[in-house]
Amino acid sequence: MFSTSDTIVAIATPAGRGGLGVIRLSGADSPRIGAALAGRTRPLKPRHATFAKLTLGAWHRVQSDHVVLTYFAAPASYTGEDVVEISAHGSPIVLQSILRACMEAGARLAEPGEFTLRAFLNNRLDLVQAEAVADLVDAVTPLQARAAFDQLEGTLTKAIGEIDAALFDVMAKLEASLDFPDEGYHFVAPREAGASIAEVIARIDAWLADANRGRMIREGAAVAIVGTPNVGKSSLFNLLLNANRAIVTAIPGTTRDLLTEQAEVGGLSLSLIDTAGVRETTDVIEQEGVARAQAAVDVADVAIVVLDRSRLLSMEDRALLGVTASRPRVVVWNKIDLPPALPLEPLDPVEAVAISAKSGVGIDRLIVAVRSALGGGESFRDRPSVTNIRHVKQLKRAKDALSRAATALDSQVSEEFPLLDLQEASAALQEITGKRTTDDLLRHIFERFCIGK
Repeated sequence: MFSTSDTIVAIATPAGRGGLGVIRLSGADSPRIGAALAGRTRPLKPRHATFAKLTLGAWHRVQSDHVVLTYFAAPASYTGEDVVEISAHGSPIVLQSILRACMEAGARLAEPGEFTLRAFLNNRLDLVQAEAVADLVDAVTPLQARAAFDQLEGTLTKAIGEIDAALFDVMAKLEASLDFPDEGYHFVAPREAGASIAEVIARIDAWLADANRGRMIREGAAVAIVGTPNVGKSSLFNLLLNANRAIVTAIPGTTRDLLTEQAEVGGLSLSLIDTAGVRETTDVIEQEGVARAQAAVDVADVAIVVLDRSRLLSMEDRALLGVTASRPRVVVWNKIDLPPALPLEPLDPVEAVAISAKSGVGIDRLIVAVRSALGGGESFRDRPSVTNIRHVKQLKRAKDALSRAATALDSQVSEEFPLLDLQEASAALQEITGKRTTDDLLRHIFERFCIGK
């Protein structure tokens, strides 16, 4: 892992031009470096903004700038160390010049996520909250931001702590029974211990049942738009994107490859996939497009199956309805702005959403149907407890260990055996919050952060 004894520096604001840019210093040398750059002989005053003209020297591309320095003394700072933030004009040249000057004064360029890593190591944040910082930075929808902020506020940490404490109580009583075997006294009855374990398993089950919704809120959901040629897939793709991303023509087979774009639809971050029209063809390139379309359906969280209401269903339409029947899907009757084909064909028991991708009629109903097919419906407005796949894996590990402990208690074996399983369950829970961790895990988590956070 990184050294924590030196002073680090990085530009904390996004790359590009802006009205303001911030350079962040953290470490014992931060106040000295900040004061030196500001040309001050007196130390910076904690929690006070200091206006200064930085003189960077003729060897820099920018010799000076008017800045504001804010000093946060340890431990009352983001990292728990002495922190100085320099607010300057948001020119990349200015910020790079100040960054270079800080490094020449003794600071080291920070690695990605190193500021938040130091906050974790100094007990300013636990691991769930540290991950929430990255999620909040990456959030592109209000739902993502709210879910991340909940975890940053410690909602999940508190809940994990509660069930870990319940397990600790059971473990302490089992340990006591092992420590005093001659007395023949059980500090906790197997039935009582089993009931406590069952309560914890029930709580974990509730989190796991909600985890897929949480994953889709955090990571987004993949939605494949499929159908036969010329049913309006690309028009619907463009409508949902609110952009003319896909080429739309009356020529069958216009779309030959997958087009994938991110969009916020109904408050969710969706990866929309426009696919080639599914049909029998001798064109090698189109055949590959059809194969990719079918593969996209297999990996998508939900498929939108588009049918043309202005024409009778073809064999390919019916085949597509058949192969998607066992998957989450929304069936769409498109082109309701045109006269319908007669006779009207029922799709029972399928309930189709009638839309016009050309005019936008029915799009709100389609969005509601997609949310419902994703398993959330209106519940997507609620913030989930678990959104991170790492947390899900550890919860499953904890549940498996708890199930083994419950079985051991039912078998009335020595307390030693369920105790080992309870210890593993507790270790899994503590790995979520970072009470137990490894350098490899920390490196994996913090390497996804941006430099400066």
